[in-house]
Amino acid sequence: MKTKKSERDAPKNFAVNRQAGHYYHLLEKFETGIELTGTEVKSIRDGKVQLKDSYATVRNNEVWLLDCHIGGYQPGSYLNHPAMRERRLLLHRGEIDKLRGRTQERGLTLIPTRIYLKKNLIKCELALAKGKTVWDQRETIRRRTIDRETAQDIREHQRRSRSFER
Repeated sequence: MKTKKSERDAPKNFAVNRQAGHYYHLLEKFETGIELTGTEVKSIRDGKVQLKDSYATVRNNEVWLLDCHIGGYQPGSYLNHPAMRERRLLLHRGEIDKLRGRTQERGLTLIPTRIYLKKNLIKCELALAKGKTVWDQRETIRRRTIDRETAQDIREHQRRSRSFER
């Protein structure tokens, strides 16, 4: 069975941090590589990765991913990796300098939003984020509800107008 080229090249998400959009204003996103061991790659491909409560920081001109849980690989035996170890993220020097400057501003942090496969490489999408207040979170929920109801009303109206045309 042949697959289309666009289907093969489309990124496959292994983990998505859905709470990031709820708790943070995502200002800017960066695509980064991750320095992994062999068993970590196999565990991620099995879907044993969790981004909840993970974050990134800039230390010694390098960006590090912290508190990202990658479960053990069953057949890995004694070669398995520690599940919560710090992992280096791979970025260009200019991007690292930009992130260092922006994270030193008050209230900005680096949040991984997803880990995915792109052209047979495992990538991490990193977002520069500012924390939301409780009021902002409620406003986001309120706006999402209004948008959903509006879309439902539009669909209902279009459905009715099509039935009258027949």
